Amino acid sequence: MKNKSLVLSVLLVGLAVFAAAVWYQSRPAPVAQVEPVQPEVAEALMRPYSPIMGPKDAPVTIVEFFDPACEACRAFYPVIKEIMAEHGDQVRVVLRYTPFHGAASEEAIRVMEAARMQDVYIPVKEAILEFQPRWASHGEPAPGLILGIAEQAGLNVEVAKNQMKAPQTLAILNQDRADVETMGVRQTPTFYVNGKPLDPFGADELRALVAAEVAAAGS
Repeated sequence: MKNKSLVLSVLLVGLAVFAAAVWYQSRPAPVAQVEPVQPEVAEALMRPYSPIMGPKDAPVTIVEFFDPACEACRAFYPVIKEIMAEHGDQVRVVLRYTPFHGAASEEAIRVMEAARMQDVYIPVKEAILEFQPRWASHGEPAPGLILGIAEQAGLNVEVAKNQMKAPQTLAILNQDRADVETMGVRQTPTFYVNGKPLDPFGADELRALVAAEVAAAGS
């Protein structure tokens, strides 16, 4: 009887430890207490011209410093879409261009801006991210592929060639570069939610911070 009781006790303890581990792994990520950016740099966080995904008047704004050649940005895009689907018209995403990967990144950004002028921004952005391993290879970059990829997503390439060189496209690139420096962004993606930096960084942390801001907006 004593042996049976001992085995039963061990099993119960093991089950309790397992249940605690499952609870810990499945619980929502904690929301760090962070302050919004300082007023003197708030203007550099987003600009009136910045591309917006979602309702323009949404109460919660995710600002993403984004490089189309960045593998982590590509990996985070499904997370962003899930967050937007979960919260509906409560969330919008503002993109800031961060061409850290050189000429290939810049060409992709110019193509995306041409796509915005042609009202095919989202499908072109998604195609550029989907085929990123082809055109953004860090060993042998082949940025010339980008236009062909964008064309398959609906871009008028002949029109885009002029739009990519337009003064407004260059102005957006230059201003975003300056704002990246002002904000001290050193890696992509970098996220801010209603002006609050995502720290610590992570997909679960981003979900938690957005959910907290949505809840605060509805209170």
